[in-house]
Amino acid sequence: MDEARIDERIDLSGVICPNNFVKTKLKLEEMKQGQILEAILDNGEPIRDVPRAGKEKGPPILKVEKIGNKWRLLIKKV
Repeated sequence: MDEARIDERIDLSGVICPNNFVKTKLKLEEMKQGQILEAILDNGEPIRDVPRAGKEKGPPILKVEKIGNKWRLLIKKV
């Protein structure tokens, strides 16, 4: 994935569930179709819930990677 392609970023460090998914979804609603959102999530419940909820109700997650004690998701607005 080309890093220059990231259109928006949201850092959800310290945000409790289920607010992580809600905030991610709201941010995506502001974006244009085809744009890429980078979301930073904490370990534990946030990284378990956001990708799972995304598969069920949301746009495709292009990439999930661990960075230190955080997680980075790249999500495409459809």
